[in-house]
Amino acid sequence: MYAGGEVPFDRAVLLLKQLGGNEVSAKTIERITRTVGSELVALRDAEIDNAATGCETVEAPPALAVVECDGGRIHTRREGSGPGVHDKQWRETKNACLLRMTHQCFDADPHPELPRAFCDVAKVAKLAEKEPLSVPTRSSESSSEEPPRRADWRPQRIARSCLSSMVDSHAFGFQIESEARRRRFFEAAARAFLGDGLAWNWSIQQTHFPTFIAILDFIHPLHYLYTAASALAAEAEQIWKCYVGMAEACWQGRVDEVIGALAKWLSEEGIDAEHPVKEDDPQQPVVAALRYLTNNRERMDYPRYRRLGLPVTSALMESLVKEVNHRVKGTAKFWNDPSGAEAILQVRAAALCDDDRLARYLTRRPGCPYVRRPDASAV
Repeated sequence: MYAGGEVPFDRAVLLLKQLGGNEVSAKTIERITRTVGSELVALRDAEIDNAATGCETVEAPPALAVVECDGGRIHTRREGSGPGVHDKQWRETKNACLLRMTHQCFDADPHPELPRAFCDVAKVAKLAEKEPLSVPTRSSESSSEEPPRRADWRPQRIARSCLSSMVDSHAFGFQIESEARRRRFFEAAARAFLGDGLAWNWSIQQTHFPTFIAILDFIHPLHYLYTAASALAAEAEQIWKCYVGMAEACWQGRVDEVIGALAKWLSEEGIDAEHPVKEDDPQQPVVAALRYLTNNRERMDYPRYRRLGLPVTSALMESLVKEVNHRVKGTAKFWNDPSGAEAILQVRAAALCDDDRLARYLTRRPGCPYVRRPDASAV
C-alpha cells in the first residue's frame, strides 16, 4: 500500500522485491491501492465515526490553525473503455493543507523590510517564470545600507493534515471544513486561511471559514508585479528598480499606492483598465497587475498579519501540491476518471498526513488482511 501510494506500480514491484524480498505483481499492487483508496472515499463521504478512518480527533485545539488550499493537475482517461487511453485530458485536483503551527504575537512588525529572497534576481525571475534581468543579485534601491538580519518570526509547522480530491470546489469546501472540525481548528485562538487569486479559494473561505483571517499568498502578486515592471520600463535596471519598489510597498502594506501608480500610468497611456486588453498587448501585464491587486487588496495587509504572528506565504501548500503531483502527475500516467483518480488521491493524501492515519486505518480495516474481499473485484 505504501509503495503504491509513493511510486508508480511497476516501480513499487522493484521496491518490494529489493527492500523486502516480496514477489508482488504490479497488478496486485494496483488492485490493493485502488481498493483501499475507494474505501477511504466511501468512508469520507459517509461521514462515519472518525476512529474508523484513522482520523482521530485531537485532544486540544492548536494555538494557531492555518488552512491553505490550491489546485493541482492530473491526467485522466475514460473509464470502462478497455485497454489503452481513451478521451485523455488534464483535470484539476483540489488540494488542502491544514496546519497546526507555533504562534507568537508582536508589538511591532517583526520584519518590515522586503525579504532578501524577493530581492534576488534569479529567484524572482523563477517565481515569475521569466528570464532573469542583467542586474546585481540583490537590490538596495530602497536603502543605502544592508538591512539588519532579524530573528525568524515565522510560525513553524507542528502537524499537517492533507486532503486531495477530484470533486468540485463546493464539495471540497465541506471536506476541508469536516477535517478542520476534527482537528478543532475553529477553537484555535488564532486562525488564518491562505490562498492565491483563484476565486474558488475565497469562496471556500467565505462559506466555511468566515472567522479565519483571509490572506493572499505574497508570492503570487510578485509574478504580476515583475511582469508589469517589464512593461513600465525599458532598461533592465529600471525594470528591476520598478519591481523592487512595488514589491516593497506591498510587503509594507502600501498596496493602495501601487494600485494608484498603475492606474495613473494606464490613464496617461489612454487605456481603460475596465475593458478587456488583448493578450499580446504590451500594456496587458499592467492591466492584469492592477486587476489582481484591486481584487485582492483586502487580503494584503501583510504588516498586520506579521504582527499577529500569521504566515504570509503558502509555501507549505505549494510543497504539498508537488508531493501529490509527484505520484499522480506525469506524461505517461493516466488515471480512470473518476474512480481511479479519486482513489489514488485519497491514498496519497492519507500517506502525507502527519497523524499516521493510513497506517491506523490499515490496522483497523475490517476483514482478513491476507484474503481478498469478495467485492474487491468490483471496485
